[in-house]
Amino acid sequence: MELGNFSISLNVKDLAKSKEFYEKLGFSVIGGTEEHNFLILKNGETNIGLFQGMFDKNILTFNPGWDSNGKDTQSFTDIRELQKELKDKGVSLIKEAEEGTGPTSCTLLDPDGNPILIDQHRSSS
Repeated sequence: MELGNFSISLNVKDLAKSKEFYEKLGFSVIGGTEEHNFLILKNGETNIGLFQGMFDKNILTFNPGWDSNGKDTQSFTDIRELQKELKDKGVSLIKEAEEGTGPTSCTLLDPDGNPILIDQHRSSS
């Protein structure tokens, strides 16, 4: 099962302070805006998202169809196929992907209650 690019989405209290801290660790902003309360940062092949006031917990995030630079991959498994495979394996989802071929997401919890977001930003057709 290929889930796509992996990042961790961090729930931060102060976006500017968090940005400054992660820049000291060698991360640089590659997406998002402070005006929209989120930034995507990169260091080598590692991506993190900083989100202020958007959710309650840190989230493990996978993006089908994207590489670690947020660029489209040539081929990928559509989230709806991933969702079907997960459900066939007995994995419960707390939010299911919408039908169709466009962008959508689904969410599940690991055994410790950590949220996992599979977030597809592009169409599969």
